[in-house]
Amino acid sequence: MPAFTQAIPNAMTDIELEAAPQYDLSTVVIPLLKGVIYQEGGVGPWNALLKVQARLRDYVAVLGLELMLEEAKGYAFLRSRRAAEDDEDAAPKLPRLVLSRDDIVKLIRVFLPQNSNEVRLIDQIETRINRVVELGFLRGLKTVPGQAATFEVRRILKDFVDAQWLSEFDARLAEYQTQLAGGVGGNECFVRF
Repeated sequence: MPAFTQAIPNAMTDIELEAAPQYDLSTVVIPLLKGVIYQEGGVGPWNALLKVQARLRDYVAVLGLELMLEEAKGYAFLRSRRAAEDDEDAAPKLPRLVLSRDDIVKLIRVFLPQNSNEVRLIDQIETRINRVVELGFLRGLKTVPGQAATFEVRRILKDFVDAQWLSEFDARLAEYQTQLAGGVGGNECFVRF
C-alpha cells in the first residue's frame, strides 16, 4: 500500500474509487419528490443522498425547493424555499395554488341556484371572483393573450378559514338545509362572503 494512503486512514485507492457506486441524481430526486427518505428505509438511497447532497441542493433550488436533511435523526425531505426578507423584491414569489377562471367556475357552480342563462351565471361568478381578489384571498396572475385568466389562492385564506369558521359555516348550512326542507316561506338562501 502506498505511503500516502497510510497517512490518511479514510483515503480510497484508485481501484476502490472505480469500484465505488456512482450515484445518479435522479435516484435521489425522484424519491424525495414523492416524500421523505428515511435512513432505516434503505442504505442505498440514504447513502446516495449523502453523497450527492451538494448537487441535489443546487438542483432543487432551481425548482424553488430546499433540501431539509437531518443526518442525526435519519430523515430528509424537500420543502418550498422561503425567500429571505431582504430578497423579497429581488425574485418573484412562486404561486402556491393556481386555479384558472374555468376551474373556479366549476367549483362555485354547485353552490349557486340553477340558472338557465349560462352567460349570466358566469358573469355573476366573475363578479364574485373580482370581489375575492379585492378582499386579498386571490391574486390575478399575468397571462399571455389567448390564455384563460389564472389566479393564485393566497395563503392568508388558510389562516382566515380556520376550524372555528368552518364549524360556524357548517352550522349555518345545516340551518339553511332545515329551512329549505321545512319549506319555510320559500325564501331563497344565499351565503354571502
